[in-house]
Amino acid sequence: MAFSELVNSERVNAVVGWAMIAIVALGAAESLLTTATLWGGLSLFIVAVASLPALTTRNWKEMVSWPVLSVAAVAVVARAIDVFSEIAGYVAIASLALVIVVEVDVFTPVELSNRFAVVFAVLTTMAIEALWIVAQFFSDTWLGTRFLRSQTELQEDIVIVTVVGFAVGGVFYWYFTRFEPVGAVDRPANHARTR
Repeated sequence: MAFSELVNSERVNAVVGWAMIAIVALGAAESLLTTATLWGGLSLFIVAVASLPALTTRNWKEMVSWPVLSVAAVAVVARAIDVFSEIAGYVAIASLALVIVVEVDVFTPVELSNRFAVVFAVLTTMAIEALWIVAQFFSDTWLGTRFLRSQTELQEDIVIVTVVGFAVGGVFYWYFTRFEPVGAVDRPANHARTR
């Protein structure tokens, strides 16, 4: 199979995309079974958001490009098997933000230029990180976990997830401008609207 078919075939994109969603769902199940409830909940939220286009259109092929979903899958698996779990958490949050931004761009009437989409993905990453911090606080308060140890660590998390958001966004900016994958919106090269 040629790389162009892997990138441009709607059917192949859907099959690989659903495989990535299944991997994230398995990672969520593993997290929930090993009492990593908060992480399992985040993983299930990624599954729900990634499945949303197919569920709302009732067409299993309506999906975000599989490379976007693969970043989330790799992050969830890395976190589940405890390989670079701290970094994997940041990447999972950034990939969730990227999935949301791509879905807004591709499956709604909203049109985002590629550069604005990257900035919007970073801002969405920061917003999700803020919600994640609130969830960690309540987990510490109600469930007796110890996610938040110091304010300094909290601030470092916000800075690191922002940098990771820019990195993930930058890689996908390069990818989408170079390969024009399934689901990409056709636009002129300078991203100007044509009338």
